[in-house]
Amino acid sequence: MGKRALIIAIVGLLLLLVGLPGLVDRLAYGHINVGYGTLVPWALWVVLYVYFSGLSAGAFLISSLVYVFGMRQFERIGRLALFIALVCLLTALLFIWFDLGHMERFFFVFTRPSFTSPLTWIVWLYTIYFFLLLAEIWFVMRPSFVRGGEGKGFKASLYRFLTFGARDLSPQALERDRKIVRILGTIGVPLAIAFGMGTGMTFAVTVARAYWYTGLLPIMFLVSALASGGALLTTIVAFVVPNGLGEHREEVIGLGRLLVLLLFVDFLMEIAEILVSLYGTAPAHFIPIREQLFGPNWWIFWILGMGMALVGPMLILTFPGRRSAVWTGIAALLATIGFVGIRWNVVLPGFAVEELPGIGRSFFEPHWIYGLYIPSAMEWGLTLFNVGVGVLILALGFWLLPLRAEETPA
Repeated sequence: MGKRALIIAIVGLLLLLVGLPGLVDRLAYGHINVGYGTLVPWALWVVLYVYFSGLSAGAFLISSLVYVFGMRQFERIGRLALFIALVCLLTALLFIWFDLGHMERFFFVFTRPSFTSPLTWIVWLYTIYFFLLLAEIWFVMRPSFVRGGEGKGFKASLYRFLTFGARDLSPQALERDRKIVRILGTIGVPLAIAFGMGTGMTFAVTVARAYWYTGLLPIMFLVSALASGGALLTTIVAFVVPNGLGEHREEVIGLGRLLVLLLFVDFLMEIAEILVSLYGTAPAHFIPIREQLFGPNWWIFWILGMGMALVGPMLILTFPGRRSAVWTGIAALLATIGFVGIRWNVVLPGFAVEELPGIGRSFFEPHWIYGLYIPSAMEWGLTLFNVGVGVLILALGFWLLPLRAEETPA
């Protein structure tokens, strides 16, 4: 995977360089040069935090099909799914960290927790999930670390270190590793479901925002996480893994069959939410839906959300994608990009209704025009930087780690 890792690393470095001014601006001036304001405190970075945390949960739950439920047809991509879950989790946490007004206080949630807050529970779940991911990845890759450590060079030295002295490759030791992985995966399934739904719960318990105040929202977050995570994993297996369209053709098509089902369920939930809100005509629900469908950002709903994330991929996967790994990969790529629009339309329309009549004219903020949020250059710059960090971590994984189950590094 050396050449692929190099290409991915170059892309990551370019994103870092282009986004570096945004990072400098954020560290030097805080939130002064953002495009949102007091009335819309959650914007692009929160959208992408929700997006990447969903990708992580979805990729992990798909890995559980192998390590918990024994679906051996996906075994060769199980390690990759776990690593993608880790990369996406780190990227998500990076976005929400930069969104904090006082980034240096992030540890207060551990030293001064308030367990009546859903945010506290989510952060603690993320922490447990992070260490569980690391442990499961280690036990899955330990045999490859041991074998790879028998050679010479930097990678062999790294592998010898990563064994942490556990070099036993006897059948009993390998069976013990498999049992531990199964236990960790079993624990991780409810964890991934909990923080996937928990992120939605953070929105759903906000009583002041009726658009979010619905019991369906946590379920929608979970289904979207599964669909988007499955789409990302399918895209990477098809177009990033060497010879993915040939050697991993069956895995790609199998993931596509799973993906079309998840997209269909997500589509039904989206339609149900829209129809109920439009039929009820309650302003707190009707106005956000109207903004999605016909507002200035209508294209996010119709083109990104409905077109690229849901309807387009479903049609492709139902017809040409049923037997074609190429078409399945294209459908998954479209869905991966389009789900950014799905997440946008969860977060931003919630601020379309004034909590008090006229409150939008009570604040003066030169960077903010009420009712029209446009991400600033600094926001886009920092976004590229954060994505670049995630891409570089992915490149390091492709270069250094035995991500393919069948390989025996030397």
